[in-house]
Amino acid sequence: MKFVDEATIRVEAGDGGNGVVSFRREKYIPKGGPDGGDGGDGGNVFLVADTNLNTLVDYKFTKFYQAGRGQNGMSADCTGAKGEDIFLKVPVGTRVTDKETGEVLGDLRTEGAILRVAKGGFHGFGNTHFKSSTNRAPRQKTNGTPGERRILELELLLVADVGLLGLPNAGKSTFIRSVSAARPKVADYPFTTLVPNLGVVKTGEGESFVIADVPGLIEGAAQGAGLGHRFLRHLERCRVLLHLVDALPVDGSDPVANAQVIEKELKEYAHDLYEKPRWLVLNKVDLLEGGEEEGQALVARIAAGLESKPERTFLISALQKQHTKELTYALQQLVDEVKAAEQEQQAQAQGAAADNFVWTEGEQNVRDPVNGAKLSAEGADEDDFFDDDDLGVEIVYQK
Repeated sequence: MKFVDEATIRVEAGDGGNGVVSFRREKYIPKGGPDGGDGGDGGNVFLVADTNLNTLVDYKFTKFYQAGRGQNGMSADCTGAKGEDIFLKVPVGTRVTDKETGEVLGDLRTEGAILRVAKGGFHGFGNTHFKSSTNRAPRQKTNGTPGERRILELELLLVADVGLLGLPNAGKSTFIRSVSAARPKVADYPFTTLVPNLGVVKTGEGESFVIADVPGLIEGAAQGAGLGHRFLRHLERCRVLLHLVDALPVDGSDPVANAQVIEKELKEYAHDLYEKPRWLVLNKVDLLEGGEEEGQALVARIAAGLESKPERTFLISALQKQHTKELTYALQQLVDEVKAAEQEQQAQAQGAAADNFVWTEGEQNVRDPVNGAKLSAEGADEDDFFDDDDLGVEIVYQK
């Protein structure tokens, strides 16, 4: 399947149904009064993150999606049916942006995450809604409001723990082949990697991390040269970056200058990416005449020539699997530490939210928007409920 990480689609929520003007007319019941029902709300458009998807290719061919319109009201105080919602599945890691305003609407980072991208129109009122003691035969009604229309830009950002950086032919694909079951193409010419590749590195029983390989960068990549700039965003969520440098480039170039090129392009592309933890890895040390001793001197010279000093340095030979196991164990330890810190921060944030958790009236009417199950306040906490800004259900807590 072709890897597609960008797509533009147009979504339209359903319009609200109109209210109607109607009067009850039955034999022997004079002056039955108004009985025009309200219309139904328009359907919403949702995006749902699904781990079974890994590309946006479906949205390259079908670009328009429309939710159902709310049904008009009817006589006998009958309310029109709500328009049908639509749920569009996207890969985990999809970022959604409103193309016209540039606003980031949401980031679907976890399995099952749901984002409403277009809200259905509000229903119109029938004439029953306007009856009163002084207006016993109202002929007023209102029409439903239009649903939201949006042009969305979908961007897939791969969810990985470790990201690989380097010039073409630095050995990134060989490295990911040597430490995981991924099998990206490897050849002796530049730009053999044309799309990002993911590999799962297993370091022990129940211990693993995900590594991402993106096409090699060249000078001017931040301005659009080469291929790598299109895929640099896939490294934004990585917990650590591995900067691979060829110890003995076939073109005779200086490894120090090559490393500086990558650092410069990274800094120009995005400062946040530049600030991420970055380890320096000297690859192909088996080709050096002086062996590891020469490699240690070279990696020290490269590190000294970089503006942002690498947190750690390693010498490896990806092809010969020399020192790759030690590197993966060190990466696993770092990934575990970062994950533990993130979980602690999340727990603190949830604890602070729970301290401010306040129930309000009407919680008995709230239902799960996915399966329709009724949500109860008993034994539940804030995470069991959805905010109105997310899914259009009644807010049952406030902060």
